[in-house]
Amino acid sequence: MCAFASASTSPGNCRQALTKSPKLYFSAFVFCICLAVIAGCGSSSSSQVAQTSTISGSITGELVADVESPTAFATKPGDSPSIIYVASQNGEISRVDLTTNDVSEFASFRDQTTGTGERGLLGLAFSLDGNEFYAHFTDLNGNTNIVAVEIKDGVPDLTTTRTLLFVEQPYSNHNGGQLLVDDAGNLLIGLGDGGASGDPLGHGQNPSSLLGKILRITPTPPGSTAPYLIPSDNPFVQSDSVEPEIAFLGLRNPWRFSLDRDTGDFWIADVGQNSKEEINRVSGSELGANFGWNIKEGSEDFQGSTVSTLTGPVHEWDNLGGSSAIGGFVYRGSAIKELQGKYLFADFAESGIFLFDPTSRQTTFVDLPISKIVGFGEDANGEIFLLSLTSGVFALLPAR
Repeated sequence: MCAFASASTSPGNCRQALTKSPKLYFSAFVFCICLAVIAGCGSSSSSQVAQTSTISGSITGELVADVESPTAFATKPGDSPSIIYVASQNGEISRVDLTTNDVSEFASFRDQTTGTGERGLLGLAFSLDGNEFYAHFTDLNGNTNIVAVEIKDGVPDLTTTRTLLFVEQPYSNHNGGQLLVDDAGNLLIGLGDGGASGDPLGHGQNPSSLLGKILRITPTPPGSTAPYLIPSDNPFVQSDSVEPEIAFLGLRNPWRFSLDRDTGDFWIADVGQNSKEEINRVSGSELGANFGWNIKEGSEDFQGSTVSTLTGPVHEWDNLGGSSAIGGFVYRGSAIKELQGKYLFADFAESGIFLFDPTSRQTTFVDLPISKIVGFGEDANGEIFLLSLTSGVFALLPAR
């Protein structure tokens, strides 16, 4: 699939319109991920520039859920720590009990999405109170739908499904997919540049387009007049020229991004065009950062610079063809002490994972027999899971 990568606030401006259509102006961003082959728009082989970590032999991956084509991982507040939820590209959401190894259907959007190419069910998150979940999927016409569904007595009620945001997609790829709920209850949404090569419609740098961006909204309760509010501390909430939903811009395809639960830093993996794959890191106080696409691809010029302030990657690697940056998490668990404080990420074209040390900025490779990694999960205890498009969901554990 070519494209598959804070302080408490008071909501501000109320948004009435559900539909956001892309407008044609400057540049945008993408992330490469193909269902059967998430290659294409990616980058280089990271292991060729990273030494194998000495802890490779002390880490293993254990299959915990044989779920078809997993794309996203979430946990629900109020559930037992042994319960996880996994979204599949085909539109299904599975509830997995890690204690009993039981996998059951939680909800399904299978009749509303195609689940082919870079389309399908791409993102999943739960509200802070666990009373509803949010899903990110492309509909049968390929357009982006962000919906909310109420959960009653632990069971989702699909008759309550309401659309928070609808975004027209000009092409079939670079749809983004990530959903994340921050500590204030805001919903962050990753959207790619809309597709095609090189961001031909210029969405990444277009302040009037939601494509090529990470958005930040506050969903309103069921029955509200508006589907969401704009957080009062969003960086462009007072701007007359930039859409107020925008939290970050200049992204090609932020398929997966995360928040460090200890520091509040954002870690954003952006899939490259032809030359560079990149990892970006900014603090929670740096909302509004412009990561440069398509002026820049990583640290390299792409179409020349017309913007004075761009935020460069903290790590990048050369595109050797077929790779895609798959963002993960800073490890804050307790099971594998050697990983503490390291940022874990992957390259779709490589088996295994990579560790980035934020202090030394050194990257090492962990050799694991897990391929086609398209995402990571973090449970309530900070332990890490790996999502393989072809093999299911694995828990990252110390080797016995």
